[in-house]
Amino acid sequence: MHIRDLPYADPGDPDVRSGPRFLLWLGRNQIRGQLTSLSWGLLHQCSIAGLPLAVGFAVQAVVDRSGSRLALSGGLIAVLGVLIAVGDTMLHRTAVTNWITAAARVQQLLARKTAELGAALTRRVAAGEVVAVSTGDVEKIGWFVEAFSRFAAAAVALVLICVGLVLYLPSLGALVALAMPLLALAVLPLLPRATRRADLQREKAGKATELASDTVAGLRVLRGIGGEELFLGRYRRASQEVRRAAVRSAQMWSLISAIQVLLPGVLLISLVVYGATLAREGRIEVGQLVTVYSAATLMLFPLRHFEEIAMAYSFSRPSAKRAVRVLSLHRIAEPSTVDAVPSGDLYDPVTGLMAPSGLFTAVVCGDPDEAGRLAERLGGHAGTGAETGAQGDVPDAGAKADRADDGSEGASGHGPANGSRKGAPDRVPSVLLGGVPLDELALEAARTAVLVQDKDPVLLSGTLRELLDVPSSGRVTAEDALAAAQCGDVLDALAQASAVADGDPMTTRITERGRSLSGGQRQRLALTRSLVTDPEALVLDEPTSAVDSHTEARVAAGVKALRTGRTTVVFASSPLLLDLADRVVLVHEGTVVAVGAHRELLHTEPRYRAVVTRETDDEITDRTASEETTTVTTSTIDAIEEIKAIEEIEERA
Repeated sequence: MHIRDLPYADPGDPDVRSGPRFLLWLGRNQIRGQLTSLSWGLLHQCSIAGLPLAVGFAVQAVVDRSGSRLALSGGLIAVLGVLIAVGDTMLHRTAVTNWITAAARVQQLLARKTAELGAALTRRVAAGEVVAVSTGDVEKIGWFVEAFSRFAAAAVALVLICVGLVLYLPSLGALVALAMPLLALAVLPLLPRATRRADLQREKAGKATELASDTVAGLRVLRGIGGEELFLGRYRRASQEVRRAAVRSAQMWSLISAIQVLLPGVLLISLVVYGATLAREGRIEVGQLVTVYSAATLMLFPLRHFEEIAMAYSFSRPSAKRAVRVLSLHRIAEPSTVDAVPSGDLYDPVTGLMAPSGLFTAVVCGDPDEAGRLAERLGGHAGTGAETGAQGDVPDAGAKADRADDGSEGASGHGPANGSRKGAPDRVPSVLLGGVPLDELALEAARTAVLVQDKDPVLLSGTLRELLDVPSSGRVTAEDALAAAQCGDVLDALAQASAVADGDPMTTRITERGRSLSGGQRQRLALTRSLVTDPEALVLDEPTSAVDSHTEARVAAGVKALRTGRTTVVFASSPLLLDLADRVVLVHEGTVVAVGAHRELLHTEPRYRAVVTRETDDEITDRTASEETTTVTTSTIDAIEEIKAIEEIEERA
């Protein structure tokens, strides 16, 4: 695989059972590149190993005063120099290619997983961890893949050199051959401790990255409440913990490096002393001593690759574990059995929520987290019972699903939709669209059928035209969507920010995450993007929470008018928006408890009134007591009047 051929047509199906298995899978998928790098590495290492032999011949030729052998030795050294240059160049090129292609494969896998999970990804994995995996961790994984081929070449070269020295000069070659395994494996007892310290450093660095990411994302809110110093102090402490962990990790790696310098030095001293003794006794020639000494000295270079591969593995293993944690997440789905995009009522068998086809349905939840989970589920991310429990989702969801299967009607007045079925005990039933479980749809069909916009949508950098260039039905134009979302002031602001006088706002670039815009402007642009998509069912989670009441009323009216005849579900608690809904559904503790019009529910449902009017518990208690007192007073007055009427009748009689 060449760099020019990237990206991969198919990055493959990774082995996500563990971090080491994932690294092994990466190596197997790049076996051709690994073998190519290994071949060039062997050429490089063996050419270096040949230099001592050529130098020894040259020294011995000088001692013997042989000009022809000296010239031959010089020519051999020149050839070896060319081979070393070619081998080193190609080794570096192929190794870096392995690094880049491995990193690209991991990034493609992460991008594919992100597209598969959508907004559910950051609900299952912290945003900071996703950032760490897609940046620093990808580089460390690539480093291990790149270093492995050079390590393999160095290991093979060491074996060949040791065998050659034993055959060339057994008396000294045996000493080198026996010492090399000791030099290569001497640091093994220290590697577990070094790995643990490196893991701790990476863990603390990941937490610091998450904290920094969360702080930057909420900087505007922090400034509003004066919490910058608090979070800055937390980040300082986290940063200092990372520094201390990095120092402890560096100390261990410094010890390993020191051992790999000390032991080879002891070997060379021993080799010189023993070899000089043999040469003085006439048992070996001076050229042979120079050859063995030079070979042993140059063998220290491939030994460095043992330290590098140990470091690369210790850093890449936790990175691979984090990557596996992301890549092992799956969109819970049955095998696709429906190709066409269904239409009809949107029904959640867990809560009993029904959004009739073509109507504007508002959903009120007292718990914002519960609303977010319900919105996610309406988008086809059903999850499992274990995941649901871990996230604090609806308790006893399986019992509610069983009630729906038994035919009991929910508060919405509808029985179980066709397609509700009992699955595994820990499986949460899928949402149905037109009676078809979303889990049985292909991912593309499910995304076309239902679109969920969460409460914190992200605007990608680029022009406004690029922002609104999304897959859509084609029935809603960008102009209509902008008008419905009341984006006139946003267009004016973009036109003023344009580098060209009287510039087109559609060609004005929007900064990353729309930071140059206000919160309300970003929210309305995100709503515009969702409206342009024009899905069969559109789910909006608090789409007007960052705008003023006048704008909110106009946006709600615009959305309702534009989505006429299409299914729209809005999670909100604003009376202005709720009053425009065709029907309002109250979800309390994971179950639909009331359905009706906004004004009707205000008068008949205390729990609804408490959420919408934001009454506190004390206010509800006082109002209830006041109503009871009024009722008692009215009853007393009625009884007194009745007694007086009876007395008047008796007097007349």
